[in-house]
Amino acid sequence: MPDSTLTTFVAADGDNLAIQDWPIEPEQRLRGVVLLVHGLGEHAGRYDELARQLNRWGFAVRGYDQYGHGESGGVRGGLPTDSRLLDDLMDVLASTRARMPRHSPLILLGHSMGGAIAATLVARGLARIDGLVLSSPALDLGLGVAQKFLLAVLPDVAPNLRVHNGVHPERLSHDPAVVRAYQQDRLIHHRISARLVRFMDNAGREVIKAAPQWHVPTLLLYGGADRVVHPRGSAAFAKAAPAKVVTSHCFEDLYHEIFNELDREPVYARLQQWLDRWFA
Repeated sequence: MPDSTLTTFVAADGDNLAIQDWPIEPEQRLRGVVLLVHGLGEHAGRYDELARQLNRWGFAVRGYDQYGHGESGGVRGGLPTDSRLLDDLMDVLASTRARMPRHSPLILLGHSMGGAIAATLVARGLARIDGLVLSSPALDLGLGVAQKFLLAVLPDVAPNLRVHNGVHPERLSHDPAVVRAYQQDRLIHHRISARLVRFMDNAGREVIKAAPQWHVPTLLLYGGADRVVHPRGSAAFAKAAPAKVVTSHCFEDLYHEIFNELDREPVYARLQQWLDRWFA
């Protein structure tokens, strides 16, 4: 496989976003382009294994480090405006579409927070995409009564107050190597602001509310043993969405990072089946 490349994309407000591209082999037929939207506290480089598998199936892959994450600019875990992460996604989408062959499909693949952001873009009809893959999307943060009370107050009083994001490495995967790599990754951070929590909470509820009118072909995959986000958010979305449009599967024993689990072959198999169905 060709090496991935790192470039810089300048966002609308002048901040730099790190872009990573995984091209297919020159002799391969391009089936489409997958744009990765990573989760809270991490970065696009953690998706190398998934990107390489997509390459083998004929899909070029692009990922970017979101504002305040990885190699991109911005306050770690911060959110300057409620629309910032969606604005960046729309900018990267437009740039990606402009460099693609005209009739190739563009598929969004969002994990956790990235899943909530990608799904919100679809719910609001902010950009045209041809397919959506949601990996353990953050549609229900599992907030308690006290946390919801604080969430109702803090974003207005101290929107930039940042605390630990509550992501514990041992809850991400049953694979010790994945946990160890996460702990040693210098680009991982553990902060989240009050405004970002509110954005994620609102996004999850908005996506579930929009589910009955869903029209973009979507694959929803999530772990039933997820302790980072609550799986009932994914279950609620799947129940409300049209079955002809949204394909869902719960892997009962898997943790949050389903593509990084010890038993990840069935997850990849479901993804391949869906891609073969919609983007042969």
